[in-house]
Amino acid sequence: MYATRTDMEARFGLNEVVMLTDRSRSGQADDSVLAIALADAAAEVDGFLAGRYPLPLAPAPRILTGYTCDIARYRLCGSSTLVSDDIRDRYRDAVRFLEHVASGKVSLGGMPSGEVAATSDNSVQLLSAGSVFSRASGAY
Repeated sequence: MYATRTDMEARFGLNEVVMLTDRSRSGQADDSVLAIALADAAAEVDGFLAGRYPLPLAPAPRILTGYTCDIARYRLCGSSTLVSDDIRDRYRDAVRFLEHVASGKVSLGGMPSGEVAATSDNSVQLLSAGSVFSRASGAY
């Protein structure tokens, strides 16, 4: 998991977490609904990172926490909770960031990359048989 309930509450506030997860209208956040959303968001993040980093990431880079929260928030919006422009924009920003990581344009820093630099014992050597054309031979 890249994010927790505490991370969601720190970013969006308890009231919004309750609004997004309270399916039974009890006035309380539903931890099971939130856990599923956070797990789905982490799976989405892993989908982008799988080709570049060995998974699971441990410890997870802190930058993934915010993006995982943004993805979970977007995924929690449903028929009773409308997606605002801010929620949609933050989700799209998260996906864009993850696409950049997947393509290698952005690094998670300090994380071991799944790509291994190719090494070779081969070296390039150039051999020449001499000049065919020269001033001394009279041919130009």
